[in-house]
Amino acid sequence: MWQNYINATTLDGVLDVLQEHREKARVVAGATDLMLEIERGQRKGIETLIDITRIPELDEICLDEDNFIHLAPMVTHNHCVASKIIREYAWPLAQAAWEVGSPQIRNRGTIAGNLITASPANDTIPPLVALGASVTLTSKTGTREVKLNDFYTGVRRTVMRPDEMLVDIVFPALSVDARGVFIKFALRKAQAISVVNLAVVLRVKEGVVQSAKIALGSVAPTIISIKEAEEYLTGKALTQETIEKAASLVAATVRPISDIRSSEDYRSYISKILTRRGLLSFLRNNDSKAIPESPVLLWGKTNGQPRYEMPEIVLQKRTPIVTKINGDRYEFKSGMNKSLLRLLREEGLLIGTKEGCAEGECGACTVFLDGKAVMSCLVPAARAHGAEIITVEGVSKDGELSPVQRSFVEEGAVQCGYCTPGFVMSATKLLEEKPRPSIEEIKQAVTGNLCRCTGYYKIITAIEKAAEMRG
Repeated sequence: MWQNYINATTLDGVLDVLQEHREKARVVAGATDLMLEIERGQRKGIETLIDITRIPELDEICLDEDNFIHLAPMVTHNHCVASKIIREYAWPLAQAAWEVGSPQIRNRGTIAGNLITASPANDTIPPLVALGASVTLTSKTGTREVKLNDFYTGVRRTVMRPDEMLVDIVFPALSVDARGVFIKFALRKAQAISVVNLAVVLRVKEGVVQSAKIALGSVAPTIISIKEAEEYLTGKALTQETIEKAASLVAATVRPISDIRSSEDYRSYISKILTRRGLLSFLRNNDSKAIPESPVLLWGKTNGQPRYEMPEIVLQKRTPIVTKINGDRYEFKSGMNKSLLRLLREEGLLIGTKEGCAEGECGACTVFLDGKAVMSCLVPAARAHGAEIITVEGVSKDGELSPVQRSFVEEGAVQCGYCTPGFVMSATKLLEEKPRPSIEEIKQAVTGNLCRCTGYYKIITAIEKAAEMRG
């Protein structure tokens, strides 16, 4: 695990550390992928983590005067889901961001991190490829812009140098005559890695396709553009016949593998189906999957705004982590190179937060970090320094159970109890955000929480009752 953790406050400071430590250093934004890669031994030799989450203005989405959209490196998936700019001018990216993980994962995971991880199954890469995105990489020796198509060299490999940081993602906003769509096929409705994913962007004038961009993921070592299908569609009207031909060209071009999620043949078949479905959505003028107008984000009252008051500090093995948990000051003299989950349980002795999967899939470890619901198993412990954390122990007040906790008991939603703290945390943040949620919003809120007793009906009923109890 890492030996040094730097809470950076300036980009220049980040670049200085990268130049000095190179392969031994890694920039941390969400860390949802990096934590797992380090734990699994996929990223070896990393001694220094550089946390950029306290640098001001790195979470901005803007539309410039030349009609280009810019995503700063701390823009999370939930930022994209909530952004009016992305919804209006980059709809496929909003759809893809909505499909990533769960609310807790989307609150930490960044678009930049998703690109850098470079998995061919990552959901936000195909829409950005179809939108014609580039990334800006900077170091102490200069800055360069790389087309996203040229950014990848293989599975989990990019052209980034060890001393570089990704500081901007830029792409043209969709014009008035252009539309886009993203479709994901996975083995379950939430918290699933894509078997195949697809992004299509078409510019159509008077019923004729002027330009076409088709990008697929999880069907080759990198995200690929299907040039044959793009060229075939250009200059033609969208009809059942042209759609079928384009879908066949896609299936003939992809180079999938067989793995635990799918066979090679099935991925080729699904590629054709998704292409047909995506193109038909243009013909029928409907989106394949809508995002709620007011999506569940589990931001609560913070509205996703980070806290910037943290001074720059280098945390090492013996540097104390000073934090506030459930309103009380804690000082930990060990545990810097653990996950936040293990810091809470092993150093803080706050064992209400459970370890289920330790991979961000079960939600049993959900806590509130600076106002947002997150998976504590995927947060470096040192991020707690200077932060405000709420665990399940802090939900009740003055020895009285909260409305959510009482309703879980009264409705029989507790069952074996292991997953209950995570559900209580998600439900609590939901009701802070949406005091009278719909059934669909309740389901959205708990997509990151798994119940091994399979008793979701009682859990949903309990959250409904808690909303009524709160008035």
